[in-house]
Amino acid sequence: MNVSVIKSSYFSMTCADCVRTFMYTAFALIAFATNSVICRSALGHSTIDPASFTTLRLVSGVVVLWALARIFKKKTGVKNAGSWGSATMLFLYAITFSYAYVNLSVSTGALILFGSVQATMILMGLWNGERPRVFEWLGLIIAMAGLIYLVLPGLEAPPLSGVFLMTTAGISWGVYSIRGRGVNNPVAVTEDNFLRSVPFVFASSLFFLPSLEISKEGMFLAILSGGFTTAMGYVLWFSAIRNLTATRAASVQLFVPVIAAIGGVLFLSESITFRLILSVLMIVGGIGSNLFVRNRQFG
Repeated sequence: MNVSVIKSSYFSMTCADCVRTFMYTAFALIAFATNSVICRSALGHSTIDPASFTTLRLVSGVVVLWALARIFKKKTGVKNAGSWGSATMLFLYAITFSYAYVNLSVSTGALILFGSVQATMILMGLWNGERPRVFEWLGLIIAMAGLIYLVLPGLEAPPLSGVFLMTTAGISWGVYSIRGRGVNNPVAVTEDNFLRSVPFVFASSLFFLPSLEISKEGMFLAILSGGFTTAMGYVLWFSAIRNLTATRAASVQLFVPVIAAIGGVLFLSESITFRLILSVLMIVGGIGSNLFVRNRQFG
């Protein structure tokens, strides 16, 4: 979409539009952060296995999205709104996200996830011909240094297996997000992508059949994650970004690791280490300054 069109749309919002956009954005970010807390609560306490959690999460998401699409009577104008490529990225994100949270804390997982998402978007921008300025490169280097510092070997470093899995989840989510930019009906497209991902999650459940473990609490948390913090979070987010520029939409996601860290402390009694605090400052500061430079360039 043309930059001038985006800017015109953004600055033409009424006060009511601004308040509505702020509310949608705030609740969407809280939903994303809450999803990390729920997932860690379910998998960190072994109330359910990762494969079953992913299956129930995506299937319950399909049900809620299907209902929302019918309630609001949204039509895409095409028979198949989603794609198998996007569904594959969605599944890869969801399954690695679940397995990563077996070993990672809420705050560490969210930090690695959204750091990887932002890095993926920046690198894909480079691939598509964007040419960052010196300060943009500096911000990216600082952010990457923060991630490297977080995962360096040491007493407080997270397990490398969890880091690898969550990084994969972040890259997959970044690619999925980029593939979904500019869709006319995000709810219907997301519903179709979720539906296409179901065969993958059922196959993964069969593959991990010997290790399946489901309790009532784990099942409830998985359904809550899929039906509320995932499906509803997506709907709120898609409603918000209609009135946000791409830069602002990317930048506000940097608040998710902070919200998730607070949730981990309040609900799961997790501790916040010096390594985590410094990594947050480096990653959020680096990527935030990168986005600020872009915003100044186009604003």
